[in-house]
Formats: sequence, C-alpha cells, structure tokens
Amino acid sequence: MRRARWVVPPSLESKRPVIYHCISRVVDRRFALLGDEKEKLRMFMRMYENFSGCRVLSYCLMCNHIHLLLEVTPMPAGGLTDNELLDRLRAISTEASVTGVARELAEARQKVAAGLGEEEVLVGRIHRRYTYRMHDLSEYMKGFMQRYTQWHNRKHKRTGHLWEDRFKSVIVEDGVAVKTMAAYIDLNPVRAGIVKNPEDYRWSSYGEAIGGGAKGNGRKARAGLVRTLRAHKGVAADAALWRTDVAHEYRKILLAGAGERVEERVEQSGKMKRITKRKGLTKEQLDAEKQRLTEAAEKRMEEIPFGRMLRCRVRYFTAGAVIGSRGFVDEMFETARERFGPKRRDGARKLRGEASAGAGMLWSLRDLQKQ
Repeated sequence: MRRARWVVPPSLESKRPVIYHCISRVVDRRFALLGDEKEKLRMFMRMYENFSGCRVLSYCLMCNHIHLLLEVTPMPAGGLTDNELLDRLRAISTEASVTGVARELAEARQKVAAGLGEEEVLVGRIHRRYTYRMHDLSEYMKGFMQRYTQWHNRKHKRTGHLWEDRFKSVIVEDGVAVKTMAAYIDLNPVRAGIVKNPEDYRWSSYGEAIGGGAKGNGRKARAGLVRTLRAHKGVAADAALWRTDVAHEYRKILLAGAGERVEERVEQSGKMKRITKRKGLTKEQLDAEKQRLTEAAEKRMEEIPFGRMLRCRVRYFTAGAVIGSRGFVDEMFETARERFGPKRRDGARKLRGEASAGAGMLWSLRDLQKQ
C-alpha cells in the first residue's frame, strides 16, 4: 500500500504560501516531448492553472520529464460566485458546455427564489461538481497531465500510460528556498547541455518571461517569477513588477557561478561609470582597465559555490520531501511525527555532497547522503 503524499497540513496553510516542486517523467524515460508536444503541454498547463486557481511560479518542460513549482492557493473566502465559476470553466471547457452549466445555475436560482429549495443544496450541488478539482495539488496535476496524455496518444496513435508512476512532489518554503528551487528548475536545460544561457530555452519560465510578449503567457511567466521572489514579503503575482529589481535579482541567482556578459558584469559592479570619468587615460588604457575588472568579476563569480551547486543535479530538490530553513523543516516534521520511528528526534537534515554549498541555509527532511 503506497503512502499518502506529503502535503502541508491544513493547520499551516493559512500561515504561509503552500508551494510544491512537482516532477513527472515519461515512461521508460523516452524522449517523447519534442517541440510541438512541449507547446501543447504548456497550453494545458496554463489552461488548468486558470481553471484550478493554483499558480505556476516556475516550470521547465524537458524532452522526457517536467518540473513545476506550483503554489496551491486557498479557495476565496465565501467560495466562487456563479460568474467566477463560469469563467473558470471556460478555461478548460467549450462554450456550449459552459452555457449548459449557466442554464443549470439560472434554473437553480429560480427555484431558490420561489422557495422550492435551499441555495446550499440546489446551487451548491452544481458548484461542488467542479470546485472539488480546484485549489488542490493532486487534482491540478492529474487534470492537465491526463488532458495532455489524451492529446498525445491521439496524435501518435498510441494507448496506455505516458507518465511514469505518480508525480513526485517536494514542499518548498517561501523565501530563499523557493528562489533557489525556481533557479534550479530554470537551469535544467543548462545542466543538460542544451543551451548555455537559461533565457535561450523557450519552454521554461525564465525563457518565456524574457522572450514572451507583453500579453499572454510571457506575462504569466513574469508574474509567477515575481511571486517566487517576493512571496515571503506578501507581494502578489504582478507582471508589472518584473522590470523593477526582481528581474535583476533573479538573473543574478541564475548566473551565479557562471559569469555574465562583459557589459553586464562591469555595469553591475558599479565601476563602469567611474572608469569612463577618469581623466588622462588613453583608449588603450581604458580598455585594459575594463578587461582587468571583467576578469576579476569572472573570477569572483566562478568562486561562488552556491551557483555551482545549481548547475549540478541535486537529489534533495527532487526527493527531499521538504526543503527550507531548519525551523520550517522541523515544523513540518512535527506535524507528521507518526511517519517516523521513535528514535528520530528532529526533522531537519543537513545538505551534503553536491548540495553542501547550501548547507546551513537550506535543510531537507530526508537524509539523501547515501544513494
């Protein structure tokens, strides 16, 4: 009998954002997700995001597996209005189906007005038919993955399962942990050697945020990353905030340990302007000074162990169960103490191996030192 998925208990849901890193792999690790398939998969991902009310903070669609950083938001206080429910349904249903539900709701409202029944029974029954699939981790993942599988099987004239077993999920604390996890996800194609720069991969949140237009999914990707970097401060997912210091901060995390382009490194160090204002330097001397500063910046960036860690495969980030500060991991451990033996006294485990650069700042619920 398989164990229940590790989720944030209801007692803690109101205290902080509930965020999960979700991973799912194609059966036999086949390279089944090519360009057209990734585009369709992203389309279903966004459709069910609009329907469910869950929020995709970061994602990366690879050829044989996918990563999603998903915030499971709470149902609005008082539930959804009829119009809000119909708008959610339009994300995944045809207009004819939505029209049918609207007719049902109108008839139910008429009966309530005529005293032929209670609103909770007549109208609530229609709402519950759909709302049980909203604001729920498993329902979100099941919905968009099943919808994609049906499309994929039709296109390739195949039957059966597409995804390997259940998806895996890791609870992620807001703040440093969720920023690190988002960068780890967006750096997947860099680790795989597909691209050198994360913005060059179009099927990831960062690539979409950089390459997308002012409207549509590019805007959604930017809003998700804004929420990623500012959720611990209570900032909402607002794409308009991307062009503030958010984009700059996230880029620094992504490029830590890898260096940036010459112009950006020198400009970020704040020394470019000071160099250009110096008197008495020839052009050759000025270029030599810029080159010296560039090489020094490169050396500093390469010496950042945390940045190098993100360019390695970190098993804690996909199998650690809970990732966050020591206090957060211990708190999650206490809410599910019955899962562990009597000898275990606390939950937080120090990151080791390739992840040791994050030790002391990030902790895991599982000790994965041994393979």
